[in-house]
Amino acid sequence: MSSQDITKVEGGDDSSSNTNGNSGVCNSSEMVQLIQKVIAEVIGTYFLIFAGCGSVVVNKIYGSVSFPGICVVWGLIVMVMIYSVGHISGAHFNPAVTITFAIFRRFPLKQVPLYILAQMIGSILASATLCAIFPVDKKSFFGTTPVGSNFQSLIIEIIISFLLMFVICGIATDNRAIGELAGIAVGMTITLNVFVAGPVSGASMNPARSIGPAILTHVYKGLWVYVLGPLVGTIFGGFAYNMIRFTDKPLRELTKSGSFLKSMSKK
Repeated sequence: MSSQDITKVEGGDDSSSNTNGNSGVCNSSEMVQLIQKVIAEVIGTYFLIFAGCGSVVVNKIYGSVSFPGICVVWGLIVMVMIYSVGHISGAHFNPAVTITFAIFRRFPLKQVPLYILAQMIGSILASATLCAIFPVDKKSFFGTTPVGSNFQSLIIEIIISFLLMFVICGIATDNRAIGELAGIAVGMTITLNVFVAGPVSGASMNPARSIGPAILTHVYKGLWVYVLGPLVGTIFGGFAYNMIRFTDKPLRELTKSGSFLKSMSKK
């Protein structure tokens, strides 16, 4: 998966449709591709939650995974799904990532609601599957709740989400990066974040990861932390990378040329 491929997917670029003179066929082709992207996001998010949260449930019930094992599982499933469907949907699997890409004009705004809906559906279905096959109770809860204060978890979620989005921007939106390493880089970032923040906040970094299990188990303690924290962190992470992105124009010229945000979003 190259960085150019990811950028084309995120930007909704479809050169094959543009060569077709029939607008009806073109629209039909675009609709089919959009449906394929949505399905890919549902499937990708489903297996992300099923494997990641599943490792949490198995460890709590049977004690056979261990905390380092859980960290590795999260990183591996993210890597696997990026390589599986990244060329189809961009492999967001995360409402905060989707919203951030849209803010920096690297994803069509009109597709944001569909992506978020797909991610939520995938998370809820995976959570329902885990609840159906495992005897989930309060002790084996596989969602995320603050271990300490809400403020502590909020700050940690912002920081690790910042790092995640910073890495994603570096390997997925910059054509100088080695795109083939995207899955490894993002997967390893997830693993590192879970190692550091897992014992404190649960290392969500993803509103869908927290909302799905919360809905199925009716545990909503500190849920707002896992909606606000990842969103703030990813936006700041995207902003930071766009600030240091290579450009041949001086900063004063960028700030004078219309929208500063629009200028930063260009390569």
